[in-house]
Amino acid sequence: MSELPKQAERPEPLAVYFVLGIVLGIIFIKSEVASWFRIQEMFRFQAVHMYGVIGGAVGVGALGVALLKRLGVRTIRGEPIAFPDATERRPGIRHAAGGTIFGLGWGLLGACPGPIYALAGSGLAVMLVALLAAVAGAWVYGLLRPSLPH
Repeated sequence: MSELPKQAERPEPLAVYFVLGIVLGIIFIKSEVASWFRIQEMFRFQAVHMYGVIGGAVGVGALGVALLKRLGVRTIRGEPIAFPDATERRPGIRHAAGGTIFGLGWGLLGACPGPIYALAGSGLAVMLVALLAAVAGAWVYGLLRPSLPH
């Protein structure tokens, strides 16, 4: 029996992601998720706005993953979606250290990586410095990754 020819690999349509990113940025700005003041309120335990947004996102994400598993949904290319077993990797010191560094950066800057784009796009030019620093940090991590414990 002869094998069917494989479909040629097509590049992902980046325009779709660009438009979705713009929509997400608008949502971030309008919902005040990207607001420095809202983020500071969260870290000072003065308001529940951000905790509600984060908790809602976790709930929607958990529901979405449960539905994907139950319905056996496949990728757009027909490949099965693989979900690692929850017992395979337990959180360790690397997660605590990474979370602490991320949280300190978020608290000092007043924005996590997603809203940096929205804030820069809304005209807050100082966020371009934060964006460049984030890109530089990711680049340095890429260089050091082979020598880091994983």
